[in-house]
Order: sequence, then C-alpha cells, then structure tokens
Amino acid sequence: MAGRLEGKTAIVAGAGSRGPGWGNGKAVAVLFAREGARTVAVDINPAAAEETRDIIAAEGGECIIAVADVTDDEAVAAAVDTAVSRYGGVDILHNNVGIVVGGGPLEIDPAEWERGAAVNLKSVYLTARHALPHMRRGGGSIINVSSIAANRWMGVPYASYAATKAALLGLSRNIALQYAGDGIRCNCILPGIVDTPLLRDLLAEVYPAGEIPARIAARDRHIPMGRMGDAWDVAHAAVYLVSDEAKYVTGAELVVDGGLSASAIAG
Repeated sequence: MAGRLEGKTAIVAGAGSRGPGWGNGKAVAVLFAREGARTVAVDINPAAAEETRDIIAAEGGECIIAVADVTDDEAVAAAVDTAVSRYGGVDILHNNVGIVVGGGPLEIDPAEWERGAAVNLKSVYLTARHALPHMRRGGGSIINVSSIAANRWMGVPYASYAATKAALLGLSRNIALQYAGDGIRCNCILPGIVDTPLLRDLLAEVYPAGEIPARIAARDRHIPMGRMGDAWDVAHAAVYLVSDEAKYVTGAELVVDGGLSASAIAG
C-alpha cells in the first residue's frame, strides 16, 4: 500500500549513510519519500545528506537537506526552521543519530562519556524541543531509535551506549504521555544487530580485513532467524509507526531484532 505518508512533512535526523550502502537513516528517509512524505534530510555530513536527497529526487520524491550537528542547539533550531519555512510545519520527526562508545566505567574517559550522551540523548531532546511547537496536533509522530542494548547485555561492555539508549526509552515515554492529549505520538524502535555501513566500519576498526566475513557470519548465527537485519527492516517499522495505521500506538517500544532479545543467547 503506497501513499501512507502523502502530504506529510518528515524530518529525519541522521539521514545520511556512513559509507556505501544503506544505513538506517538513509533507508528511512527514502522509504518515507516513497510513501509520499516531503522529507527533510538532516545530517552533519553534507555529502551524505546530498546522496540521500539525490536518490529521493531521482525517484520523483521531494527532499531538502539541512546540515546540522544535532548536539548543537542553534544548529537544530536552524534545521527545524528550514523545514517549517519550506513546508509550514512538521508532521514526523525521526531521530536516528547515534554512536557506539565501547568499554565500561574504567575504560571510558569522561570526554567520551559526554560525547556519547550528547549524540545519543541530548540530540533527541533538542530535536523534540524545536520540532514539537511546529508539530501538527492530532497527527504528529516522533520516532526515537533506541537499541535492544537498552534492555540486555550484548556480550561486550557498551556502558555508555546501553545507558543512553535506555535513557532514551524514558524520555520517549514522557514525551508520549505529555502530548497524548494533543494527538502527538512518540514511539521507539529497538533494532538488534543490523548489517549497515556503520557496523562494517566498527568491525574494520577491530579486526583485519580478512576476518570480516567470518565475523559477519558469526553475527548471523547469533540471530534466531539466522541473519542480521538490514536497514530496510528498520525503515518499514518506522513507516508503520508514523503512518495512520499506528494512530493508536504511543509510548511503545517496537523491537526489530530477528528474535535475539527473546532468546537466552548473548548478542
């Protein structure tokens, strides 16, 4: 069923991809546009945002870009103003920006901790702060991308990542309930292990190139469904949550992980 987002304006924070292929935010922005949304692709990397915009334009969709560091209050305000000036308001806000900081309390230095908190959590506070006043009452929708790491041990120490992604669940529930009476919904997507350019880059930082295929295969074997997810699995979940099909869904946490968090096996 096409056209589920026809006439809506969607801001996608983190709409570029870290490298060749499909990252979650890039896939979300493109699929929103395929469903009829006017998409505002926000990214700190101009070239990455432009690539997403060009894909959407080539398919006949409408997309503008806003270059912004989403940890910067003024930059976020300017990005939202770009959307409002062009389209008159905001219907959808999708927060996809996030970084992984490895280690536990002894390994993470204070600067790394602060950076993880800013990128993974403060950014969502800032985008909501600036988008909510322009969000259509009775039809606004916010998605915040958390992680199954918010709820479970993934087999390696990701203290900063797990803490910020867990905090994101609480923030999202508060937004959902505070604005429920206005018909503005807020939900989380909790991806599991998703095969994206970011994951490939993280593996390349740790393992020699010749080991990467075996590491990918090992991750596939961890998943009860026998494979990692891909960016489109996350994107289709996002389209559902922001569409009118989910008009009675708010404060929810949609797990997209191939059954991993339901199993007893560490990630």
